[in-house]
Amino acid sequence: MKDVNKILDVLEKTYPDAKCELNYTTPFELLVATILSAQCTDVRVNKVTEELFKKYNTARAFSKLSVDQISEEIKSCGLYKSKSQKIKATSEMLCELYDGQVPDTLDKLVELPGVGRKTANVVLSNAFNQDAMAVDTHVFRVANRIGLVQTQTPEKTEFELMDVIPKKRWSHSHHLLIFHGRRICKARKPECEICPIKNDCSYYKEGND
Repeated sequence: MKDVNKILDVLEKTYPDAKCELNYTTPFELLVATILSAQCTDVRVNKVTEELFKKYNTARAFSKLSVDQISEEIKSCGLYKSKSQKIKATSEMLCELYDGQVPDTLDKLVELPGVGRKTANVVLSNAFNQDAMAVDTHVFRVANRIGLVQTQTPEKTEFELMDVIPKKRWSHSHHLLIFHGRRICKARKPECEICPIKNDCSYYKEGND
């Protein structure tokens, strides 16, 4: 059994600045930014939203735009056609059901078009300061590589991480695992030799036994 708290403590020392790297000022802005971040870097999303949110930054504003208008604004994010449709439909639904406000429960968030559990948990943990475990590709890869979990899907990873990580650490551990995945435990070529948790990592041990 891994000493999860020990691993997280080391990662906290390694990445003292670990936090959400998407720029936002409201729950709705974070929701839009997270939808845009699918298969796109946070740096690119922030460049797009810096200009986008100057023009439109509420559900009501987006609901009045056409899909083509939204597409034109977010074109450089990739997958912009489907993202435009999701942002438009989500904005309309927020206006219809919640007076344009973003709900603060998982059940209501995942009913929005284009909002899965990961996006919902990002919004809950960062915009509403709730304990939530958001599992993106980095968290899924790193958690399984280290050996914190052994799962086949992001959703199973979410539930297993919630079991092994203390609840008060859920939200921050998400950022720590992302930072580690981006900086050291990279997808194609993890830099194991400089990794501060290699002695607690199943992947490293298996390769060096």
